[in-house]
Amino acid sequence: MTDTAPPPRIARFSAALPFWLSLLLIPIAWVSAIAGGWAVLLVPVSTWYLFGIIDIFAGLNEANEDPQTPDDQLWWYRLITIIWAPVQAVSLFAMIAYATRAEHLGGWELVGLFFGMGVITGTIGINYAHELMHQKPKIERWMADVLLAMALYSHFRSEHLLVHHRYVGTPRDPVTARYNEGFHRYFPRVVVQCAKSGVAAESAMLARKGLPWHHRSNPIWRYAGLQLGFVMLALLAGGWLGLALFLLQAFIAVWHLELVNYIEHYGLTREHLGDGKYEHTKPHHSWNAAFKASNWLLINLQRHSDHHYKPDRRFPLLQNYDAADAPQLPYGYSVMGIVAMTPPVWRRMMNPRVRAWRRRHYPHIADWTPYKTASNPWPR
Repeated sequence: MTDTAPPPRIARFSAALPFWLSLLLIPIAWVSAIAGGWAVLLVPVSTWYLFGIIDIFAGLNEANEDPQTPDDQLWWYRLITIIWAPVQAVSLFAMIAYATRAEHLGGWELVGLFFGMGVITGTIGINYAHELMHQKPKIERWMADVLLAMALYSHFRSEHLLVHHRYVGTPRDPVTARYNEGFHRYFPRVVVQCAKSGVAAESAMLARKGLPWHHRSNPIWRYAGLQLGFVMLALLAGGWLGLALFLLQAFIAVWHLELVNYIEHYGLTREHLGDGKYEHTKPHHSWNAAFKASNWLLINLQRHSDHHYKPDRRFPLLQNYDAADAPQLPYGYSVMGIVAMTPPVWRRMMNPRVRAWRRRHYPHIADWTPYKTASNPWPR
């Protein structure tokens, strides 16, 4: 009997291939631009609705890879995140140059088209930046900075690494959505507070080294330089209209990022232990989802419980947790994002799940009043 198993390299490529689905969004965006009309909505329809439908038929992926798998066996997984920055940059600025000169695209079509580009730069670009910023190789961290700068949200790296992962589930984390806090209240709050907390965290690090906030080692200067460079590139590619379209896609990208942030930790809190201390972050402090198709698109971002347990673990090695260890979302992020845009529906769906989570993990806490709203801070 002969062994018909594929060579290891081919097997690894085949396993990684579903995570390359994001590249299909680039030709879809160009079809939208060339066809015009209602076709400009193809990208949001593909990401919001199509993947939600595919999830129904594809089901769950609850299998876990060996977390000790070495990096040299993850090359095909890593490559998609590394090449995305140049692919996105070329696509975005070529689209600005094309769309601002395309006579068949009217005003609403341009808005729809760059709404779709914002879906790409937010759903894929910022998500890949999130993966890359957690890794040690400089090239990966630089690609993260490039991707975030295209959304004019570079401070997210500082806020995420220095604030969110340290203080998730506590009042000191702006990103943790409070119980009963609707997304439309959450979004302006988190945009302002994240910028402040990210800059403050970098300044505090420099102060501990005896350096002023404006020292050249502060990454805010790199952030500002990259963002200014992309703003100027948008102007060169499409003039003032090109800049306006660039700003539109950046806003939509940030909106998508914070929509995901809202979903990931809504209502989940770490127990206050007294004297300003909180319990350690555990898998049950993040919502988990094992839906196969949306995890392909989002490179396992929905395995968020394990990401907070092992932040530098690469996405193919993130472990899935069942309902015994982590709270489960009823749908993937694509569907949950649509639900979150209607707060009464969101509360009807999620508040009972938060209350059940409290009874399961914190039966000894009788009074949840300090944890309920954004305006009522938790104990410190």
